[in-house]
Amino acid sequence: MGVLDPIRPKVLAVRLIPQLEPGMREQLQLRPEEKSIGLLTCDIDDPTYAGIDEATKMADVRVVYAKSFYAGSAHASGALSGEIIAILAGPEPQEVVEGLDAAATYIEERAWFYSANEEGTVAFFPHLISQTGSYLSEMAGIEQGEPLAYLIAPPLESTFAIDAALKAADVRMCTWFAPPSETNFSGALLTGTQEACKAACLAFTDAVLDVARDPIRF
Repeated sequence: MGVLDPIRPKVLAVRLIPQLEPGMREQLQLRPEEKSIGLLTCDIDDPTYAGIDEATKMADVRVVYAKSFYAGSAHASGALSGEIIAILAGPEPQEVVEGLDAAATYIEERAWFYSANEEGTVAFFPHLISQTGSYLSEMAGIEQGEPLAYLIAPPLESTFAIDAALKAADVRMCTWFAPPSETNFSGALLTGTQEACKAACLAFTDAVLDVARDPIRF
């Protein structure tokens, strides 16, 4: 593992329920037209949040549940639990299958953490989303289709690097994930033009790498 080597997430388990039982439909607060759900677990959470947002752009599905597990995948409850569970709902099984496929493909092929040091012990997520789907748009409080810089790192690195990103690019803070998250990381969603969000991701990356190179400096 070297600096900026990708840390690729892995989808661990996927299941489709074509016709969800009424009691569960009520608990998930499904809309009348939503009859089917898809379940997905993954060993890294933030790529999954980005992936299920992608699913809402590629299929007629809605994210009805998504939650990170406490302390991360190293302390998972089972071999297939990973770091997160996500649930998509849609009117027909085929729509949910398409959503699950879009999410899994995006997670494993496009949304990666990166190593900030040679040992691979500091990981971060400087992810550009060119156009948001319904899920992250709602989370960020922006219109669907706007760009986002999705920035995640360990708590100190993240706080330092978010400030650098905000100063380096014409972006604004939408959501701050205060430390510690369920997985003991931290981060933010920033919005602006696509170019500004890209610049924010680059500034975030530089700042995280700066901390990793020389932690005790102020």
